[in-house]
Amino acid sequence: MATNVTAGATYGYLLVWVIVAANLMACLVQYLSAKLGLVTGQSLPEALRDRMPRVGRLAYWAQAELVAVATDLAEVLGGAIALHLLFDLPLPVGGLVTGLVSMGLLALQSRRGQQPFEQVIIALLAVITVGFCAGLFVAPPSAPGAANGLIPRFDGTDSVLLAAGMLGATVMPHAIYLHSALARDRHGGQEGQQRRKLLSATKYDVGMAMLVAGAVNLAMLLLAATALRGNETDGSLEGAHAAVGAHLGGGIALLFAVGLLASGFASTAVGCYAGAVIMGGLLRRRISLVIRRTITMIPALVMLAAGADPTHALVISQVVLSFGIPFALIPLVVLTSRRSVMGCYANRTPVVVAATLVVVVIITLNLVLIYLTMAAAT
Repeated sequence: MATNVTAGATYGYLLVWVIVAANLMACLVQYLSAKLGLVTGQSLPEALRDRMPRVGRLAYWAQAELVAVATDLAEVLGGAIALHLLFDLPLPVGGLVTGLVSMGLLALQSRRGQQPFEQVIIALLAVITVGFCAGLFVAPPSAPGAANGLIPRFDGTDSVLLAAGMLGATVMPHAIYLHSALARDRHGGQEGQQRRKLLSATKYDVGMAMLVAGAVNLAMLLLAATALRGNETDGSLEGAHAAVGAHLGGGIALLFAVGLLASGFASTAVGCYAGAVIMGGLLRRRISLVIRRTITMIPALVMLAAGADPTHALVISQVVLSFGIPFALIPLVVLTSRRSVMGCYANRTPVVVAATLVVVVIITLNLVLIYLTMAAAT
């Protein structure tokens, strides 16, 4: 969201390759997460709980909860910005409204079950898709420019920072924990040939979901690169909204803000749900989703009340997600590659190689970012 728009407005088509690579990575990772849940009948946190000592579980839970809080922070801020753009609500009030709406979505999940919750999220995703893709029909991007953006390269520390944020917002470590539980709860318990068919169908489901997500992410970057590059947007979502309105019209700006709002509502509910899965799986403890939602939105409300730059906070929170990916991905790859865990469904060599390469790339990017940041500070 914020990283995609900022990347397009600042660097044009330079980081198109990051979105493409991140979505390919996410497709593999989310499939492995779903496969773990379907084959073992356990979520990733549950599988780790049975294989870790108490101290390790507590430390692992702490970092996983930090990831979930970073997700909530990003999406509450995004929803607050959207409500400010649409209704001129003060940012703290918009953040509170976003949190309350997400509570309603979580209450729906608790009372009506997973399927109605998923249907609402899918509807919000449809709104997001329309909201962020509409501008491309008014201002089509440059095909040569977008193709040139497929060449991997950076342009300074800020571009590496944005790439890490884009990666974190796409692969989403909290979704790795959550997807294993969702797949288990929705389709678990199948055996034999039925399980094989289900795993095959899951590949296509994950592929289609990531295709839609990738299209939205790419649309945001291309829209920013086409309409905002070189304009005075001050790097914020508010500035981007104003520039979209000035160059593409009020209707496209409205759809942009509505898409941003739907993203905030959907993602903050999913992030809070992921936190519940993490705690329940690792610690066998559960707290009310309302209480969890109240606790996790406090940091965002404090930041908004203190007058922090919400767009910059959004970018940093998504960078935090990038640093959380290896903690979820490494054990996922290890577990799904063990025959003692997965039986005949253990990862084959090409999958192990591809997943290991994803881990190496993500860790390398994070280390490069740390090095460049420290070098710039000295």
